Amino acid sequence: MANTKLFVGNLSYSIDKEQLRELFSQFGEVQNVNVIERRGFGFVEMTTQEEAEKAKKTLNGTEFKGRTLKVDTARSERGREGQRRGPRRY
Repeated sequence: MANTKLFVGNLSYSIDKEQLRELFSQFGEVQNVNVIERRGFGFVEMTTQEEAEKAKKTLNGTEFKGRTLKVDTARSERGREGQRRGPRRY
């Protein structure tokens, strides 16, 4: 299965789903947008892998609402299952 989900980092905290959808819609159909409030990042899912790649290549490193965006392919939930963190050190 092709990965069409993108991680979008370094977002301004004032960004909402509609603003992010509008930004990415210029590269194709946006299936889903999720902005993590007060964390400065979110996820955008495009219809095709080609649209996702084009958005990633074009938007990564560009300025949006005063911040330089970090756009990359999102890691899958399954890909993180095997990763274990070590014990916390206090």
